[in-house]
Amino acid sequence: MPTPPAPSPGLAALSVADLLRAEITAGRLLPGEALRQDEVAGRFGVSRIPVREALRALQAEGLVDYAPNRGAAVARISTEEMLEMLEVRIALECHALRLAVPRMADADAEAAARILAEYEAAPGPDAWADMNWRFHWALYAPCDCRRLLKAIEENYGRFSVFARRHVSAVAGKERPQREHHRLLELARDGQAEPAATLLAAHIRDTQRSLRAAARAEAAR
Repeated sequence: MPTPPAPSPGLAALSVADLLRAEITAGRLLPGEALRQDEVAGRFGVSRIPVREALRALQAEGLVDYAPNRGAAVARISTEEMLEMLEVRIALECHALRLAVPRMADADAEAAARILAEYEAAPGPDAWADMNWRFHWALYAPCDCRRLLKAIEENYGRFSVFARRHVSAVAGKERPQREHHRLLELARDGQAEPAATLLAAHIRDTQRSLRAAARAEAAR
């Protein structure tokens, strides 16, 4: 059989960027961990050129940092960056919820309710973060606006697993769960605007919790 043509450097760079992005957001690469081009190239079986292009792309996304004399490393997300991402959540997700509520079927509400039941039994911040994302996504999915859902997913993807764990830990479980049940109740009743108002307040509460945690950390 003829040998298939080698992928172009551009395509290889996209593949490497996708693989590294998945490892960063899943927590397999830690914040601050060095990303040496030769090591990454050897691991993925490519030259250093697509690795360099991939790292530049991930730097533009905020997932990779460059430091003089140190090279590339997995970015550390600051409290301010997390607060900004939550601000973007308010803009995108409240609109998605307004669109989704009138289109929500009983099956959609039942799926969200099942996730909340799992959330009740979830043991700690790692599991809470996953349940939180699944619940919110279940609420927004009926909006049927592909580009809006993609934007929500991309914003969420900028949170590494460590950032998501931190947000869940400082927000706790009791208040978010109480608000989740109320959100679902409003959505089931077709009250799109009250649901969006509550969602904005829900995310603002998380912002306040993050600021309080940052102040407490700075005071130590």
